[in-house]
Amino acid sequence: MEKIAFFDTKPYDKESFDRFNTNYKIQYFEDKLTARTAALAKGCRAVCAFVNDTIDAPVIDSLLDNGVEVLAMRCAGYNNIDLRYAEGKLPIFRVPAYSPYAVAEHAMALLLLLNRKVHKSYIRTRDFNFSINGLTGFDLHGKTAGVIGTGKIGQVFIDICLGFGMTVVAYDPYPNEKFAADRGITYVGKEELFSRSDIISLHCPLTKDTRYIINEESLQLMKKTVTIINTSRGQLIDSEALLKALREKRIGAAGLDVYEEETDIFYEDKSGEIINDDILSLLVSMPNVIITSHQAFLTEEALSAIAQVTLKNLDDFFAADTDPAKLPNAVHYGM
Repeated sequence: MEKIAFFDTKPYDKESFDRFNTNYKIQYFEDKLTARTAALAKGCRAVCAFVNDTIDAPVIDSLLDNGVEVLAMRCAGYNNIDLRYAEGKLPIFRVPAYSPYAVAEHAMALLLLLNRKVHKSYIRTRDFNFSINGLTGFDLHGKTAGVIGTGKIGQVFIDICLGFGMTVVAYDPYPNEKFAADRGITYVGKEELFSRSDIISLHCPLTKDTRYIINEESLQLMKKTVTIINTSRGQLIDSEALLKALREKRIGAAGLDVYEEETDIFYEDKSGEIINDDILSLLVSMPNVIITSHQAFLTEEALSAIAQVTLKNLDDFFAADTDPAKLPNAVHYGM
């Protein structure tokens, strides 16, 4: 059996991969993949990594030196990989879609929690405080949702918004006109979306064009009551600019499942430590901000799909007699 070095392992990872694995000997490591830990992959033909692992040039060199032939990402994103350096050296595969419903539903959960102050009422009633002062929200029905990115996740989120009776405007450099016509939604420019929307939800990949798409300039265009939701990538939002806008009461609220400096914090228990990140600490302390720890994907259905597709990607690679770049789910270095 081929050996796989599996980094940044959590209990739910091991459970789902063990359930579907029949062809591989998996060595599970709790450590994240870094230049320090890459040598743990010695003797393994494949490495399985996740969104907050560091896959830069030194790591790629170390993996190759230790006999690794393929990198299987158990996620959709790959912005943590130095693709330019990996080109021609290390084939990379990903899971492009596991459960768009999981992520879209979590985005709506953040919106509902923020709007109806459910997190606050939960804490109150645990202390038998049944006052509803300060818990006023607003009807989602009739409000305008601005959706940035209309891939599978964005489309599911749009359908949820339409189910609430919301008007939807969308921005995407590659608009899906058929979907828009079928749903009765409108594509608009970024500036119009920022200025019209009562809710803005991010469902786009991190690229050079989308990095800090929410920034000081775009925040200036938004309504003072806007709620911003991000379940995609942390660097879509300039966190310092977001914090400033929240403190100056220029926007209404923010629900974040990702954070631009999350790598060494999210997925870990830091409850007994002092967090050396002033921006994150201040965001967490705000009454109109909810932060979850990059858990939008975390459903039974998504975990099963991630395991099955990741293992199938490895099956395809080891069985192939063709260029790995031509296989399904291969990451193309020009992406």
